[in-house]
Amino acid sequence: MNYSVKFHNVTKKYKMHSKSSDKLKDIIYPGGFGEDFYALRNLSFEAQKGDVIGIIGVNGSGKSTMSNLIAGITPPTVGTIDIKGKISLIAIAVGLNNQLTGRENIELKCLMMGLSKDEIQTLTPEIIEFADIGKFIDMPVKKYSSGMKSRLGFAISVNINPDVLVIDEALSVGDQTFTDKCLKRMNEFKEQGKTIFFVSHSLGQVKQFCTKALWIEYGEIKDYGLMQDVMPKYEQFLKEYRAMSKEEQQKFKEEAQRKQAGQEMKQEDAKALDIAHTGLNPRKRKKKKKYMIPLAGLVLCIGVGSTAYLKKDLFVQPPQAEVESKKKQVSNEKKKIHWRI
Repeated sequence: MNYSVKFHNVTKKYKMHSKSSDKLKDIIYPGGFGEDFYALRNLSFEAQKGDVIGIIGVNGSGKSTMSNLIAGITPPTVGTIDIKGKISLIAIAVGLNNQLTGRENIELKCLMMGLSKDEIQTLTPEIIEFADIGKFIDMPVKKYSSGMKSRLGFAISVNINPDVLVIDEALSVGDQTFTDKCLKRMNEFKEQGKTIFFVSHSLGQVKQFCTKALWIEYGEIKDYGLMQDVMPKYEQFLKEYRAMSKEEQQKFKEEAQRKQAGQEMKQEDAKALDIAHTGLNPRKRKKKKKYMIPLAGLVLCIGVGSTAYLKKDLFVQPPQAEVESKKKQVSNEKKKIHWRI
């Protein structure tokens, strides 16, 4: 298949710690502290060249995590992601250095994308014209509004001619005139056969612009296919979801996550059963190694440090004044002995 993006059994897991001290303990005893949070779990799909895919789902489903994985900002915990071509992510303030001016950010981001100095010099006027932020282009980005940051980020990303474009809520800020200009440029990319991932809470924009929909429900792919096939199902779900109370929505989320966790446990049990049948059980040995090596290292460091502290006087050189005083004292003692004789 002529794919441009391919996910194979991709999982993204984060560690949640209730206390900052647990983070340190988790380094010393890996896996022993903190709660695992699966932002995405076991995702597999392909995007072909020319696909314009709307990533849809309620808040907290993992849409932005998906965007970051595609753009290469964060790696997967498990699985593989294959991207063919140059990628560019457009999200509010992503990739912009707040301490630099807009013009300096243009140069920095273009250099990061592998453009030469001559190419950057040629593109800069076009980017500035597209962003249309006036004199702010020579002011630090920290003074920009969210709309201005979005304008600059979008202008840079669409002018470096990427093969895969990821747009994460970048059109949710700013005026309608700029939004229309962005959609026009994105349609040009669509006609050129580029792959575009579009994340937006505006279902109208998604339906208007995208040809496919990827529905994510709390970390898992609920449905993926043509827009006319997936969107009606999602809109029906959204209607039912919005009719729920906050308590019911939370319960729905917990049940979905519990179901996913149950599937994960079944997979782990199956792996353990396979290991038992082969007569091998590396899990116990690995666990012992995993915990004992960091612990031994910690004990060794504490022991060496304590010994050095207790014996520090043996290694400290006495000051010069003290040495001279001792010499004088020894000399006086010799004189006393001489007179006694």
